[in-house]
Amino acid sequence: MGFFRTAYKNIASARQSQANRFVNAELLKLDDESLKKMGKSRAELRRNANSSMLF
Repeated sequence: MGFFRTAYKNIASARQSQANRFVNAELLKLDDESLKKMGKSRAELRRNANSSMLF
């Protein structure tokens, strides 16, 4: 069971990272005022997008 559990966790983690990159890319399309209302900044989104990449 350990192998399958580890494989599942790795797949789930990879999909979460992929979803985060997608959401960050879409949020970067918004204007600065909209981002500010959500409590986000363009710099923060760019930093998170770059940190989630493997290479």
